[in-house]
Amino acid sequence: MSSSIRGSRIGAGPMGENERGESAPRQRVPYFCANGHRSTPAFAHDAELPAEWDCPRCGLPAGQDESAPPPASRVAPYKTHLAYVQERRSDADGEALLEEALAKLKERRGR
Repeated sequence: MSSSIRGSRIGAGPMGENERGESAPRQRVPYFCANGHRSTPAFAHDAELPAEWDCPRCGLPAGQDESAPPPASRVAPYKTHLAYVQERRSDADGEALLEEALAKLKERRGR
């Protein structure tokens, strides 16, 4: 037995303006990043254009002026929990806390 829709999928077929309706007017706007990448996203013709756009290749901010792209933003590097603790505590505070924790541990063990 063979199926008449074999090799087909739901939604398969021509998808054009006949089925969806007419597309809204679009404009393509070039954006340039500090690495020299050019991207041209499409916006609705009457949309307010953003001053900056994230470069899809490198993620840096991109602007519309090719000769003066926006500078890369300073993003703080990922910090571990230990790095945050070290910012709040001095070495002397850390030594005092360690001694206190070791004293409690020795007390529990009966030494």
